[in-house]
Formats: sequence, structure tokens, C-alpha cells
Amino acid sequence: MTRRRLGDVDPNLIRSALRDLVPYEPGKPVEEVQRELGVERVIKLASNEGPYGPFPAALDAIARASLELNRYPDGGAFRLCRELAERHDVRFEEVAVCAGADAVIGYLALATLDPGDEIVTGWPSFPSYVLDSLKQGAIPVRVPLRDHRFDLEAMLAAITPRTKLVFIAAPNNPTGTTNTRAELDAYFSAVPEHVLTVLDQAYFEYISDPDYPDAIEEYAKAGRRVLVLRTFSKIYGLAGMRVGYGIGPAEIVTAIRKVRRAFDVASVGQEAALASLDGAEEIARRRDANRAAMTLLEEALRRVRLDPVEPAVANFVYVELEDAPALNEALLRQGVIVRPLGPFGAPNALRITAGTPDEIAYLGEALASASALR
Repeated sequence: MTRRRLGDVDPNLIRSALRDLVPYEPGKPVEEVQRELGVERVIKLASNEGPYGPFPAALDAIARASLELNRYPDGGAFRLCRELAERHDVRFEEVAVCAGADAVIGYLALATLDPGDEIVTGWPSFPSYVLDSLKQGAIPVRVPLRDHRFDLEAMLAAITPRTKLVFIAAPNNPTGTTNTRAELDAYFSAVPEHVLTVLDQAYFEYISDPDYPDAIEEYAKAGRRVLVLRTFSKIYGLAGMRVGYGIGPAEIVTAIRKVRRAFDVASVGQEAALASLDGAEEIARRRDANRAAMTLLEEALRRVRLDPVEPAVANFVYVELEDAPALNEALLRQGVIVRPLGPFGAPNALRITAGTPDEIAYLGEALASASALR
């Protein structure tokens, strides 16, 4: 049935900054692949989600909070902000809780960027750094990676008087690599005073390398001009709840709170995040399981002569190959969703998340079958 078109609008009604913007395209949902391709079993290794669900305490908290879903949530996420401030030993007014770390990025762009301002980031990297800047009419300066890692020296050289924000992903999504403490120390010693650095540590809990810095402890609390991002979406298993936060200067947090939606984080998300904060043992167990899964994943790729970029320190790998779209399509037809990386600035690469051992074995079979067809 053809439906009648709704009314037209004057094209000038839409802001010019959005005219050529290509919105972020998330990984395909399992149900979409099942519906479109008729595949019964589908596994998703595309979005860097943890393979395990919420902690038991979080599930209990979700059940309790669901009884009050007729009420609006605490718009300021007071209890969660207070608890995060206490645990990180910072002031309440230095914590911004939003609907995912991605929302913190978006609100920060809204609060700080005017048309013609500049941001600097490595590339390829997380698209929101660029997209949220473009939405405000700002100019993203993309600095190519060096050896698949952020080239912090080149990024410093790209800073101009118009630069307001520098985004550093540690580790970087999609390459899975990170910078050393010495490199970050040198960067913070040299970055100009008019710049705010956004240090994205979404995968912080996965990493136990002593050379990987805790940016809240070592940079934010040392007085550096930095906003550090963390999330409950990854190892905590709460991606569907959308809870993340930033810790940084009170002036920045206040500005974010001014532009943040009134009820940004759902009640169940706030309660689940609070209940997850005492899960140190479960975090350690999941971190160990992830390292074992990463080994299995790398081995599965090498069996079909695909070499993931090393060292991959989070819960995903990055693989460059001649025809990434073709392999992505072949895997989809066998029920394996991975992430094509054109939107991230890497059209000849795929990103693959470490799932459960069973999921990785299924991926290995699909890779072997796809490899035989090449």
C-alpha cells in the first residue's frame, strides 16, 4: 500500500551543517540478519559488547527499579554521581553521568563548539568525535594513525588557536591499540592551555598492563585539562541500559549538565550501574575470560591467514584485508555479524569482537568456509 506523503518543508529549515552529514550507522541487529537472510543461528561480534549479561546484583536492581517505571528518573542521577565521585575521590560537581559515554561526547560538543571551531583526533577512530563536531558546524582535523596508534606528536602539531577539543581514544576503537604512559605524559606536558583533551577509556576495565594509565588518577586529579570518559556498556554488560560518565573540570561538567536532556539516564540504568560498582571479583573474572577469548579469536583469524593488528588490548581485533566488504558479506550469509569499518575511516578493514568460546568457534567455521570460497 502506498501511503500519502506528509507535508513538505522549506529546505532552509534544516541547518546547513547537517546537509551532507552521514549519520552514525550501528552494527546490524541479529533480528535484521535473520529476517533478511533467513539464517537461523546468528551471532553478533560487531559492536564490542561484552558477551555476558549484567551482574547478578544489577539484575536484582533492575527488577526492583522496574516496579517504579511509571515515575520519571532522577534527572541528575544524584546517587550514581555521588557514588562515582566518592569512589574516584573527586568532587560531585566534577562527574557528568549521561546515557552512555557517547552522550557525554555529544553534549560536550554541544556545550563547547561554535561554527568554525576545530577539534583534533586520530583517524581512523570512533566516528562520534567527528560527527558530533560536524553537527555543530565545527571542523574536525583527522590525523592519520602511526603504526595503528594515535600519533600524539602529529596531533599536537595539528593544534591551532581555533582548536578547542582533542579526542584521544585509549585504547583506540577500531584498531584496539593504545598509547603508552610515557607518550601520554609527553602529550599532556606539551598540549596548549586553551585545549581540553577528551581521553576516552571506554575499555579501561579490560586492561591490566601496568604501563596503561588510569587517566582519572594520573591526569584529571593531577590538574590536567582533561575530561576522562568511562562506561558501563562494556565489561559491566549494560550496553542496552546506556550509562556512561565523564570526570573532569567542574566548569565543563556544569556546561554538559546545562545541555543534557532533563531525564537522560533511565531509572533502571542508574540502579543497575550503582549495583555493579561492587563487582570487582566479577570484573576480574571477565577480564581473564576476555584475554582467553582474545587468544582464541586471534588464532581463528590466523588459521585463515588473516593477521589482526597487535597488540590488541581491549575486547576486539582489527583486521586489514583486500576486500573487507566481500568477507563481511560472506560472514553475514553464514550468520556472523562483524563490523565493516568504512564509517570509521577504514574501508579495507573489519573489526571483530571477542565473544564466548562457542561463538568464536562458530566464527572460525564461518571464516574457514568463506576462505575456501576466496
